[in-house]
Amino acid sequence: MVLFLQKDMCYFFYFYIMKRLIIFAFLGLSTFAFSQDVKNSPDKGKQKTALIVPAEQAKLEAQKKAAEEKAKLPKPYDPKADAQADINRLVAQAKKEGKNIMIQAGGNWCIWCLRFNNFVQTTPELKEIVDKNYLYYHLNYSPDNKNEKVFAQYINIKEQQFYPFFIILDKDGKKIHVQQSEVLESGKGYSKEKVKEFLEKGKVL
Repeated sequence: MVLFLQKDMCYFFYFYIMKRLIIFAFLGLSTFAFSQDVKNSPDKGKQKTALIVPAEQAKLEAQKKAAEEKAKLPKPYDPKADAQADINRLVAQAKKEGKNIMIQAGGNWCIWCLRFNNFVQTTPELKEIVDKNYLYYHLNYSPDNKNEKVFAQYINIKEQQFYPFFIILDKDGKKIHVQQSEVLESGKGYSKEKVKEFLEKGKVL
């Protein structure tokens, strides 16, 4: 009788322990599976996308604003112009008036070129300096007219250029200086003080 009770008790504890082990194993696998589901959850992809979308949206907004600004600015460059003939006429005029010639290289595609032109033309102090000391010309560079022969007289056309840049000629048409424009910039526009210095001295280092 005692022997049978002992066997029954052993069986009872054996099945009890096995049941507990099975339950723990099941719970462990469920937790692991849930963690994997969370790790691979579409929501995680959405979080990554959420980080990317604002950056792309900000870029598109900036491009839109730049396009709107460009559309409103005056377009001083003429791709169809005979640049060499125009400059020859300016040299003849400069000799009579005793002025230098300021050539602003760029194109209507270049927002920084348009900004500079508009900045000078709408700032009375700067416009007065230009009108008093220079004959001003916008030398076009664009896919439809690169004016390579004209540019080659003043710069190495094989070198990469950043627009706008400025070519200053004396009254006889000889090159005095080539000025890069990045030193004149301030934020998304130009510094009045630096541009004034450039126009008065003919160069800014």
